[in-house]
Amino acid sequence: MNNTQPIGFIDSGVGGLTVIKEAMKQLPNENMIYLGDTARCPYGPRPAEQVVAYTWEMTRFLMKQGIKMLVIACNTATAVALEEISKELPIPVIGVIASGTRAAVKATKNQQIGIIGTVGTVNSQSYEQAIKSRVASATVFSLACPKFVPLVESNQTNSPIAKKIVAETLQPLQNKKIDTLILGCTHYPLLRPIIQNVMGKDVQLVDSGAETISEVSMLLDYFSLVSLNTPEPGKLVCYTTGSTKMFDEIANTWLERTDIQSKQIQLGDA
Repeated sequence: MNNTQPIGFIDSGVGGLTVIKEAMKQLPNENMIYLGDTARCPYGPRPAEQVVAYTWEMTRFLMKQGIKMLVIACNTATAVALEEISKELPIPVIGVIASGTRAAVKATKNQQIGIIGTVGTVNSQSYEQAIKSRVASATVFSLACPKFVPLVESNQTNSPIAKKIVAETLQPLQNKKIDTLILGCTHYPLLRPIIQNVMGKDVQLVDSGAETISEVSMLLDYFSLVSLNTPEPGKLVCYTTGSTKMFDEIANTWLERTDIQSKQIQLGDA
């Protein structure tokens, strides 16, 4: 294993770029490859078996690129596919749910924790089970937000319609007295300012994807995979199964760059 080999990141669309953003801050020397399955996004409403199949297709593509670690930067895929894929691959595989759970348990003062995610993530009860395994007395409120991912994928994160949809969707959590809210989908941090405004300043938002990079950093050290003494910063290569134009617009805005030029690929029935 060559330490300069890239870390692979997969997501149902552009959401995992929130994980990439944190990775670029914490791991500036690492080469990275990102694959967003935007043509088949969202994954949340899809049957678990289909999500597993799609996740495998993305994984196999990145394995052919010679990655040294895989980050499943998608909560829905983590919930249903992480266990199977991590058993099969000869490299470390990391999801986004465990790290988000640990951060939420650490942050909460009243053990009233909210989770927002896709239908698939909420139905899997992965976060709820993970929280309860750590703090049995915690009260967990889960809410599916199926309209959030399409807002992000269509680059409408600052639009009036986004503010309206977020406010209406989060209404059931308004009177639950939660002090911590897990953003249980990597797309959601792109809506973070609106979500924070709706929930109020006293509710701490936990970005499950960003928290995951701390674990990635630790595992790179543990497996002696850190890319050290590189003469220049690591490179980022992006692939998408959908529109490169839309992907690049979102990626360059979110990552505060101007040089992202994704490459379009086809997977399965995409």
